[in-house]
Amino acid sequence: MEGVPRPARADDRLGRVTPAILLVAVAAAAWVLTAERMRGMDMGPGTDLGGLGWFAVVWVTMMAAMMLPSLVPMALAYAGASREAGDPSSTAATVVFACGYLLVWLGAGVVAYAVIQGVRALDLSWLAWDEGGPYVAGGVILGAALYELTPVKATCLRHCRNPELLTQRWRSGLSGALVMGLEHGGFCVGSSWALMAALFALGVMNITWMVVVAALVAAETLLPRAEVAIGATVAFVLVLGIAVALAPAQVPGLTIPS
Repeated sequence: MEGVPRPARADDRLGRVTPAILLVAVAAAAWVLTAERMRGMDMGPGTDLGGLGWFAVVWVTMMAAMMLPSLVPMALAYAGASREAGDPSSTAATVVFACGYLLVWLGAGVVAYAVIQGVRALDLSWLAWDEGGPYVAGGVILGAALYELTPVKATCLRHCRNPELLTQRWRSGLSGALVMGLEHGGFCVGSSWALMAALFALGVMNITWMVVVAALVAAETLLPRAEVAIGATVAFVLVLGIAVALAPAQVPGLTIPS
């Protein structure tokens, strides 16, 4: 009958959730690969990062595991806007959008690699774990807690959570999807880089702390009330930073460097 809404077909419903299914599947596979690659490699804070090429591959896999689940709502919003714009390849465009997002995280990882390797090249003896190492690691973690309270964090997190802010920057085509993914990735790096720095301070090859940091990022990005998630994150990370600085042997899951 005219005027009666047509029920959504099963293939229409499947098309709407396909991007989410793809991202979750890739994230699950990335967790499996990460756990396999990281086995026996965690040396605690100051873990050797290996060569740049090896680290880049491992880092992208880690970011796919840790960050893609938090990207699902925004990817669905992007896919929906793409369909409304009449893009026949909305799923492919969403994949390109996610790839642009991961490219930004790859760039952030390369910067972190350069900084850490540069500091390591200085051969500063006071950074040894039996000297100032615990205080430096704890200080990095405390700095991550303080960054959570900054206006820059708030602005970046708002862009990571709000689909309307994403669709306002809409660009068509695969090139537009890549640019939008890069832009969104920039906001999410701005929101979460300090928590990733804390992960390096805990041991970047530590699967346990990878899961914890991924959970903190997901809570801030996905929970209905961001301020509650941020408050809980600040409290947890503050306590963690103090514990690493003053009583590292008592921190669960932390590998003490030999």
